[in-house]
Order: sequence, then structure tokens, then C-alpha cells
Amino acid sequence: MSATQVQNTDEKPQFYVTEEHHPENSTMLGFWLYLMSDCLIFAVLFATHGVLGRNYAAGPSPADLFDLNLVAINTAMLLLSSITYGFAMLQMERNAKMETLVWLGITGVFGAAFLGLELYEFYHLILEGAGPTRSAFLSSFFTLVGTHGLHVTFGMIWLITLMVQVKKHGLNPENRRRLMCLSMFWHFLDVIWIGVFSFVYLLGVLG
Repeated sequence: MSATQVQNTDEKPQFYVTEEHHPENSTMLGFWLYLMSDCLIFAVLFATHGVLGRNYAAGPSPADLFDLNLVAINTAMLLLSSITYGFAMLQMERNAKMETLVWLGITGVFGAAFLGLELYEFYHLILEGAGPTRSAFLSSFFTLVGTHGLHVTFGMIWLITLMVQVKKHGLNPENRRRLMCLSMFWHFLDVIWIGVFSFVYLLGVLG
């Protein structure tokens, strides 16, 4: 940040802080590097679940625990949130501030529904005695799905923060860049969840 000194009519020094501007390409490159590091984290978690996913310790298996109808609804919530975020980006390109905020708000509703259903699933699994300490399978399951849920939670906080910034400062270049970064992050979480749904839930129940 840079501070510039200005003089008023009474010759009293005052200071204001100008906003720092980052080159867009460098910001996007840095964010892509972050996403690649996140890919490595999830790759390790998927590999761990692949190794431990059939170690039930004489406990319940995926077919005993998972409600695919509930998981399908949860998946639809996250996929719909990705579509509505796309609509928000289209409105951003039109420089339509209020429409952008509306679509961001709808995205937040779908994201909150996804998190609510995930917490509901975790709560009932633990009530049934299928907590993360019950078996290696459940430890790897809670770690993988919980890590993804934690990412969605951070994304929701980021989304709400950006909505406040857009409402206050409009669709200036800084907010546009931040919305682009969040868009990449949100779609990345969708891709990871498709992997979780296919590899953990479907293969777990049908395999």
C-alpha cells in the first residue's frame, strides 16, 4: 500500500491510502498455482481412501450407510450453484451490478443447502455409531468429504465477503478479478465433488 500526503486549506497534513493494483495475469497465475496445490491435497486423500476404503473393521460398509438419493440431491445443489455462479459472471460482463448480486445470492443459497445436507449426513452417521474412529474406511471417508466441505465453507465466506464488496464498491477491476478467482475455485470444488460422488459413494455402494 502507498500513502500520499495531501494538504487542506488549513495546511494540516492528512493522509489517505490508495488501493494497490495487481497485474491481472500475475493474480491468475498465482491462483492457478494455489489450485494445483489443492489438487495434490485431494489426490492424496483420494489415494488414501482407495487404500483404506474396504477396511471396515467388522463394521458397516458403504452399502449399509450411504443414502444415494440424499447424496444425489446434495450433488444437484452444488452443481446448480455452479450454474448460477456462471450466470453471475455473465451479468458481471454486462456490468449489471444488481443482477450479479442476485445470482451470487442464489449461488450462496445452493451452497448453504449443500453444506446443510452434508452436516445432516455426518450427524446421522455418527448417531448410528459410524463415526470417523469406527474404522479405517470411515476415517478416510470423513477426512476426504470433510475436507471438501471445509473448502465449500471457505468459499461461502469468500462469496459473502465479495457480495459486500460489490455492493459497496461496484464492479470495479479489483472486484472483477476477485470474482474471477472465486469462479475458478467454485468450479474446482464441483469437479472434486463429482470425483467424490463417483469414487466414494457410487463405487462404495455398487462395488
